[in-house]
Amino acid sequence: MINEHELIAFIAEKTKLDPTQIQLALKYEKEFMSKAKPNKKGEIDVDFDDLVDALLAKKDLKLNELQIDRVLETEMAYLLKNGHAKDEQ
Repeated sequence: MINEHELIAFIAEKTKLDPTQIQLALKYEKEFMSKAKPNKKGEIDVDFDDLVDALLAKKDLKLNELQIDRVLETEMAYLLKNGHAKDEQ
């Protein structure tokens, strides 16, 4: 199980961004992902640019494109580090 407070603290430490904005970005990311349809293998494959665009469209999210990229990339680093995701490369 992912500790959301630990995740937000990790991202805030690495990116130096406002934890409130990070939490909001993660909330909107979760909403976006919940609408994605799984493929035949049951995996959800989301275009990163589409996700960033969806987050940029949120008026209450005060992060720019580069900051959103950093939040999402740092989130993935946290997930990989803690065994919640696997590197497909």
